[in-house]
Amino acid sequence: MTRMQYCEAILAGFEYVMANDDKCLTIGQGLWSPWYVGRSMDGLDKKFGVERVIDTPVSEQATTGIAVGAALNGYRPIVIHPRMDFMILATDQIVNQAAKWHHMLGGGRSPSMVVRGIVNRGGEQGAQHSQALHSWYAHIPGLRVVMPATPSDARDLLIAAVQSPDPVLYIDDRWLYEWEDDVAPACDLDLSRIGPQILREGTDITIGAASFSVKLALDCAELLQKEGISCEVVDARVLNPFDPALIRKSTLKTGRFLAVDGGWANCGFAGEMIASVVEAVHPSAMRSAPARITLPAAPAPTSKPLEAAYYPTVDTIAETVRRMVAG
Repeated sequence: MTRMQYCEAILAGFEYVMANDDKCLTIGQGLWSPWYVGRSMDGLDKKFGVERVIDTPVSEQATTGIAVGAALNGYRPIVIHPRMDFMILATDQIVNQAAKWHHMLGGGRSPSMVVRGIVNRGGEQGAQHSQALHSWYAHIPGLRVVMPATPSDARDLLIAAVQSPDPVLYIDDRWLYEWEDDVAPACDLDLSRIGPQILREGTDITIGAASFSVKLALDCAELLQKEGISCEVVDARVLNPFDPALIRKSTLKTGRFLAVDGGWANCGFAGEMIASVVEAVHPSAMRSAPARITLPAAPAPTSKPLEAAYYPTVDTIAETVRRMVAG
């Protein structure tokens, strides 16, 4: 086992896939910068050359379109969007091109590519620089969507995404970059065999989450353990295709389900998790109605005090858990 921070684990994933497949290349903005993508790509241009680590002008649509074309011609590109908000400009390439080719070509060809979208919130950056739009893209058939929460998954889901025959959207969150944990040696992985996992076992309530919300849920579980409340934390990991079996099984055990998500409630992933539970778990098995914690129905503020009120915290999750367990 090696101790790694989340951002170091992403870098280890890049190093693994690029060292083991000379058809793997990266393209996007700020890839040669020491700060633009955090420390998650440090030194890759020097190790693998600027022909495989391609720093581009600002054109989200062009870089993603180049990656789609390269993938259809046998390469395994990873296109990087340092802010997921601006990745919207490449949505046509992702949704209408990459996600559709396998279907439209009768299964004959598929763009084996990864789109990396980075969630970059906080710091008073405001409404146009703070969005986690995972529920948009998880809605699209033909596009796999993954959101690693732990350092191990930050590396391993990147490796699995690159090795997948399908286009994959890999979403990482800068608020996780300093999380440190033990990581096992890297190996090849089959993304189609990866699904949700239980990161902490409990008996009183199931908390389902993805990405940074998983870290909040784990910290909440640690806090509430001191009060005698036992929380089971399920990390969704793969949002599309989403396999709800583990969340359902866990909810049957605990009798309570709370969905925590870093997006909005309306048509969001928290609602999808709750729907997956109520479709399969009979009301008689529930000790309280399912609940969800999401962002308020408003764009992100450009104010430090308002940001503190806008984003869910360990305390806001704990308050809801206490109420559900007491009720």
